[in-house]
Amino acid sequence: MPKTTKTATAEKSYDGFTEEERAAMKDRAKELKSTTRRSSAKKVDGETEVLEKIAELSEHERPMAERIHAIVRASAPALEPKLWYGMPAYAKDGKVVCFFQSASKFKARYATLGFNDPANLDDGSMWPTAYALTELTAANEAKIAELVTQAAS
Repeated sequence: MPKTTKTATAEKSYDGFTEEERAAMKDRAKELKSTTRRSSAKKVDGETEVLEKIAELSEHERPMAERIHAIVRASAPALEPKLWYGMPAYAKDGKVVCFFQSASKFKARYATLGFNDPANLDDGSMWPTAYALTELTAANEAKIAELVTQAAS
């Protein structure tokens, strides 16, 4: 029976994690490892980590992420900034409430502002948990502030 070899076509049709998704999982593993190794005397500043990550974003996404960071900090000062899968996130009692996901990291068409289960956004039997962002208008910023305030309540 002849041996089969992988071809470029077979690799492209693989239905597993993308390279970007694997990189995000590695980022998350590093974050978890870093958290468990920290002593209370050597607490890493989540604000600094988030701002450093935002500074690494593309010229197009950086201003959007900076503005979202400012909106979250002003609208819900109790949320703690932290990295989550290598992206800026904001947590309450250690649980991520909302996060920013850059388009470039996952080669997506748009950046995303997402909300996790701890976010208090329940509205009936169905509500959105992620929002596509292509630009920030005054109306978008007001809506984000409203959502973040409600999510953190």
